[in-house]
Amino acid sequence: MIKGSEAAELLTMESCIKVMETVLAELSEGEAVQSLRQVLPLEERNVLGFMPGYLRRGGVAGAKLISVFPGNHGIGLPSHQGVVALFDAATGVPLAMVDGQAITAIRTAAVSAAATKLLAREEAESLAVLGTGEQARCHLEAMLQVRGIRRAQVWSRTPSKAQAFASAMSRRWNAEITAAPSVQDAVKDADIICTATASAEPVLHGAWVKPGAHINAIGACRAHERELDTALVAGARLYVDRLESAVHEAGDYLIPLSEGAITADHIIGEIGGLLTGTVPGRGSHHEITLFKGLGLAVEDLAAAFYIYKQAVALHKGVEIAF
Repeated sequence: MIKGSEAAELLTMESCIKVMETVLAELSEGEAVQSLRQVLPLEERNVLGFMPGYLRRGGVAGAKLISVFPGNHGIGLPSHQGVVALFDAATGVPLAMVDGQAITAIRTAAVSAAATKLLAREEAESLAVLGTGEQARCHLEAMLQVRGIRRAQVWSRTPSKAQAFASAMSRRWNAEITAAPSVQDAVKDADIICTATASAEPVLHGAWVKPGAHINAIGACRAHERELDTALVAGARLYVDRLESAVHEAGDYLIPLSEGAITADHIIGEIGGLLTGTVPGRGSHHEITLFKGLGLAVEDLAAAFYIYKQAVALHKGVEIAF
């Protein structure tokens, strides 16, 4: 059993970005396999999810069992909580149970970082983060890893949270991070935008985004929810983590599609295809690129497997008998 504090210690953002690049390429090549996640609705917007997968090259299989409770932000709890169970694919022997919250936080931002490396302009230096929760913190760290960010602005529906976030993160990263009074103010000069909110309705509009920007949208994860308005999606070059997931779960894509604003071929391709060279990247300096991330089982398994190997080597975690 590997707890959250140890999982976060063993899986640094730098190492996780490399792990995510590897597994996304493997997924594109058919060397990583997963089923579409199963989601059980609970009360209000709360859900319980089951995400199974298999890493052929690693020789491991498993699943993440995760709860998503958006309202937890208001009571000081993470919105995403769960565990990743890891099994030996040759024998079926359980290998590890790893804290799912730590994995979800780090790997989600690491995947956005992989997309940003591939799609954002090399000279990108200004960042906007919408949201102040765990994903906002992780995405700030991830973006600092892959681009020379010189200034960042953060927005929250609660101005005091934005101020507290900016103050804390400025001290942590020794960077110029300020709170913005509105989304429009936060994003108007941003080269990179990360949306990490719990909103089910658009918070980011295409009219506010400057040409050449890159967007990582990771907040809304159900077919009837979205963070981006139709004009933004229609005007952007759209990439996803997995096509199968996007056409079933991504409201940011499905709602504009249902409105007739885009066609089914609006998705350029998967990030794994960009990594393997089978999908074209940014076409011009001025176009807006958009990565819609939903989170994948194979990402969780790859992160858990990396943590497991580190824990074995460093004698971390607690051995338990199943």
